[in-house]
Amino acid sequence: MALAAYYDRDDVAFTYAAKMFREASHEEREHAEKLIDYQNKRGGRVVFQDIKTPTQIPANATLAYGIKAALEYEKLVNQCLLDLHKVADKHNDPQMMDFIEGEFLEEQVDAIKKLSDQLTNVQRVGTGLGEYMFGRMTLKDDPAQ
Repeated sequence: MALAAYYDRDDVAFTYAAKMFREASHEEREHAEKLIDYQNKRGGRVVFQDIKTPTQIPANATLAYGIKAALEYEKLVNQCLLDLHKVADKHNDPQMMDFIEGEFLEEQVDAIKKLSDQLTNVQRVGTGLGEYMFGRMTLKDDPAQ
């Protein structure tokens, strides 16, 4: 959500990026809700911990900066899910393993691939007009919507 807020600022105005990062944030929240629902369904207790404040986004951050940050986050989430899968395997819990595989892992791989491709392409076109055109052509920016 921090990236969405940054790219939606009036002095940044990458509306296509703001929309993309806002949608990604909502998707991650839905994933958290799925895990909470599953934990409750299985009779467990959800224990919440503090969420680390996002790193301050530097002034004049490029679109590549945001995509790279999102890519690093997706890789971290993927590793956490793999670790959780290992714990389920260690405790002989095939239902949990199936839940993680079916609900999250393939989607994580797809998200990592998509962000990697976007990062490569936005680095290729460069900052300024290149970023703008990348957003218009790739992220389907339509401020009228």
